[in-house]
Amino acid sequence: MKRQNKPLCGIDEAGRGPLAGSLVMAGVLLTGEVAGLMDSKKLTEKKREALYPLVVANSDYHIVSFSAAEVDELGISECLHRGLLSIQKYLPNVEYLFDGNSTFGVDNITTMVKADDKVQEVSAASILAKVTRDREIVEQAKLYPEYGFEKHKGYGTKAHMEALVKYNRCPIHRKTFRVKGLDEPTLL
Repeated sequence: MKRQNKPLCGIDEAGRGPLAGSLVMAGVLLTGEVAGLMDSKKLTEKKREALYPLVVANSDYHIVSFSAAEVDELGISECLHRGLLSIQKYLPNVEYLFDGNSTFGVDNITTMVKADDKVQEVSAASILAKVTRDREIVEQAKLYPEYGFEKHKGYGTKAHMEALVKYNRCPIHRKTFRVKGLDEPTLL
């Protein structure tokens, strides 16, 4: 990636694929050193939680969250589009690097596949997005204990699918995400 002597804002998201919970995006401009940064998916929950306050203390950052209802209403792509624009608004006049291969129609953004594992600023954004999302859904798990959100964070695990078929959706489920056995007829 060619740099133009501007600070780099790393951007990543968490929660694109789950059946429940928010989509969270973070943009991070590191202002100090943070040791141990890497893709949040490769870190333990304990290590992510330990790095979160270090990233906050050593960066300028902006976190954007879209509820399950907003994801249903706008769609994932539009949420990502709006999130990128929000990050550009709150962290202006820098270079932007977004993890992945699409800018979702937003200008002045560079993309890189696996940037969350290659570029510190994107790793930091990955950690802020994941920890923010996980903390939120763990809180929501207290309201809807039958789903076990604190264990699977809303992703489509076997236990979550079984709970969905048994209890149907709750308010934090994405209604536009189809669930086998719930939205599609079965042969049984």
